[in-house]
Amino acid sequence: MVVQSSWYNFSDQDSQGYEVLSNKYPRGVPMVLDFAFRDGSCPYAGGPVRPGYRCVNGNSSCVNATSAEGYFCKCWEHYDGNPYIPNGCQDINECELRKQNPHLQNDYPCDGVCKNRLGGYDCPCKPGMKGDGIKGTCTEKFPLAAKVVVVSGIAAMIVVLVLMVMVHQLLKFRRFYEQNGGPVLNGVKNIRIYTRKQIKQMTNNYRRVVGEGHFGKVYLGTLKDKKQVAIKKSIKVDTHMKKEFTDEVIIQSTMRHKNIVMLIGCCLELDVPMLVYEFVARGNLYDVLFKCRDKILVGTRLRIAVGSAEGLTYMHSAGESTVRHGDVKSANILLDEKFTPKVSDFGTSKLLVRGKTEMTEHVIGDMSYIDPVYMEQGIVTQKSDVYGFGVVLIELITRRPATYDAERSYVANFVEACLAKRARNFIDNDVTSEADIDLLEMVSRVAVDCLKPNPEERQDMKQVEHRLLEIVAQSEDHSQERDYKGDFSPAPDDVALFKGLGE
Repeated sequence: MVVQSSWYNFSDQDSQGYEVLSNKYPRGVPMVLDFAFRDGSCPYAGGPVRPGYRCVNGNSSCVNATSAEGYFCKCWEHYDGNPYIPNGCQDINECELRKQNPHLQNDYPCDGVCKNRLGGYDCPCKPGMKGDGIKGTCTEKFPLAAKVVVVSGIAAMIVVLVLMVMVHQLLKFRRFYEQNGGPVLNGVKNIRIYTRKQIKQMTNNYRRVVGEGHFGKVYLGTLKDKKQVAIKKSIKVDTHMKKEFTDEVIIQSTMRHKNIVMLIGCCLELDVPMLVYEFVARGNLYDVLFKCRDKILVGTRLRIAVGSAEGLTYMHSAGESTVRHGDVKSANILLDEKFTPKVSDFGTSKLLVRGKTEMTEHVIGDMSYIDPVYMEQGIVTQKSDVYGFGVVLIELITRRPATYDAERSYVANFVEACLAKRARNFIDNDVTSEADIDLLEMVSRVAVDCLKPNPEERQDMKQVEHRLLEIVAQSEDHSQERDYKGDFSPAPDDVALFKGLGE
């Protein structure tokens, strides 16, 4: 007997000679069993299981043969395999079948998210939809009108939040502007008030740092006319320091001299104000003297000394009120490409009543250059600047950096040598010309007078400047040097730069 079936057949009798082809065909394809059924049948419900009934897989069913004695073993729906062996019927992954065989998608419909499970599969609708994914009844939970309302509401909230942030920022910038003296400085001549955005553009988002110290950082910036500027972070201005900061900016705005770094403007919309100065390309005198070992001619050193003295003289005598620098040192004297000196860093400048002194509780500036009287008594005068300038002269003569100790041996040893006519022992070894040595010995005597312990015995900066000019007049190459007579008017380059700011 030839029987077509999709099931396996098993007989408890000898089956030798009968060929079973079922496991060579996929599910759903009929197979030919060429053997005769033997006696035996499925046990009735609740009846005893007789020996030889071999449907041993838990995911299968026993089915009586209809055309002959015997029985069939059949895997349950959604299972496939051999029902006559343990674990022979395995779960079908309908979701994988749909993916790998598109022609089976109609057999396993799913209009949502297919999720396999033992004995079948589930198909919930996609997020935002409701219904039955197997029956194809998924519909959107929210109609188009509701979506429009929700999206519009979210957009409105975002706009409101952005506006709130912008208003908060504007109020914060306004508060900084007023705290840093904006209402006063806005009407000051020669000073331009820059916005935070403009400073960011000028520095290319603060990309290049050209200086750094206890005061903060200095950034390189570029104006619209391509001129370079130095943008410096100032000290934090607390409420009690507001007037002091404003006064210092006003002082600097009046300083227009070829030997003083020009203050161009400031930005007040920040917690820490920023000051915009002209950019001086070569850097400060300290670095040129002690970090670059190139030979520096005596004539160049004299030009630096005289120019620096001119700048300080102008500062001490300009305007109706007396001004002092407060931190004169080689690091605060900048040099341009032609070694023209420019006095810089007015961070500690104060308005002083002419002829009066000021008491202070805090030491300001570099200890190596500070007047001993200031250290001991807290008395500040313009003669304190003269003392600091005397230390700078020693550095120009010896090319040895100033140092500080309790005995002030740096200054004391130099003064002692000069008084003993041994100043040439301290002169820089690069200086070998006898004429140049003579010139530096003359400068040494000026330095000694600047460093006298009693401020009343020190000369003022105007007198120091004149003495240095007399030394230059005696130099062999005086005819090749520029005219160092005092000129308190702005240099042509400074005038051009200032005019460009107002455009």
